Amino acid sequence: MSVRPYLTVFRMRFVLMLQYRAAAVAGFGTQCWWGFIKVMVFAAFFRSSSAHQPMNFAQAVTYVWLGQAFLALLPWLADPDIAQMVASGNIAYERLRPLDTYFFWYARAMAWMIARAVPRALMMFAFACVIVPVLGMGDWRLRLPATPESAVLFAGAMTVTVLLSSAIVMFVNLGCVITLSERGVNSLIVPFILVLSGNIVPLPFFPNWMQPILFAQPFAGLVDIPYRIYFGGLTGWIAFAGIAQMLAWTIVLGFVGHRALRAAMDRLQVQGG
Repeated sequence: MSVRPYLTVFRMRFVLMLQYRAAAVAGFGTQCWWGFIKVMVFAAFFRSSSAHQPMNFAQAVTYVWLGQAFLALLPWLADPDIAQMVASGNIAYERLRPLDTYFFWYARAMAWMIARAVPRALMMFAFACVIVPVLGMGDWRLRLPATPESAVLFAGAMTVTVLLSSAIVMFVNLGCVITLSERGVNSLIVPFILVLSGNIVPLPFFPNWMQPILFAQPFAGLVDIPYRIYFGGLTGWIAFAGIAQMLAWTIVLGFVGHRALRAAMDRLQVQGG
């Protein structure tokens, strides 16, 4: 199987999405606002509690800003182009392409998320690392990676995060194809993504008896595992185990999703015309 068509669609979708500069700036502004709200919540929490916490305040703040920087990588929506094709019936044309539909859509999903995330992440790092301390809020800044090793592992973990997130988006796309609407699947997936990834509350703050379960489930690889690697919360073999687990979930979800989408497309019926 040639990978050239899939690389081509990735490049075309990536370039297309980069043209939405106003959306990137608007998203950045919104994420700065929510970032400050979350940091204020953690500031109040740490000042009101003297008990030992699984993270210190600096790590929690870094966790928050990373979450805002890479928010666009969370797979909480079906690909809007796929949803539009399902609504219009144009999805029938996807069966005529001499390509594997799963990998074709997978490449589109990766480009869609990366192109939205990169501009916002660059602006967020510049703002939270540089501008926030200049404004006199040094304790609320985004810290740099704990060590060079953490930086390298974080880069590797985020690469796998993109692959894992795209695999989950493909399941959302599959639900859209089966139910003929993206509204239901989008509504169902959002709570799982927000809670189980650690986006709302970092997973280490959950009860101790839940930690093995939370670490092992696939959504942890979207936020919690890579972010804790960044600030040194996960190091050595534990960090490698986290990345390996993320990769394993990507392979499993990709295999199941590929077979399920093929079955759904084989039974696809388009009314009218």
